[in-house]
Amino acid sequence: MSPLGELAAGAVAGIWKIAAIVLAAALLMVLSAAGTGWWAIAGARDQALADLHAEQGITTQLRGAIQLQNSVVEASAAAKAAAEARGQAAQQQAAAAGRRFDAALAKVAGARATTCDEAMPTVNTILEATR
Repeated sequence: MSPLGELAAGAVAGIWKIAAIVLAAALLMVLSAAGTGWWAIAGARDQALADLHAEQGITTQLRGAIQLQNSVVEASAAAKAAAEARGQAAQQQAAAAGRRFDAALAKVAGARATTCDEAMPTVNTILEATR
């Protein structure tokens, strides 16, 4: 071989070595960036899972509070219905007592008394009606 051919062959071999080193460095940088990205994504996923578990706990607490509130509202509705029934019964009793009192007043409407002894039968009639 001629010296020029040997020089050209050496230059080509050197270029391939440089190209291999450059490509290896580029591959190392790409892999490093991919690993860093993978690590960052894993950290974000772990944080998202922790946030999800915290929100699930809060949701569970809120559901419990809503159930408690609903049971209190239902108990309040039952108490209101019972109170309305008692009120209706009291109104009926008051109406019956009012009718008895009106009937007693109608009985003694023309009564006149000048002494206590004369007034007592009228008073007793009124008292019996209000019992």
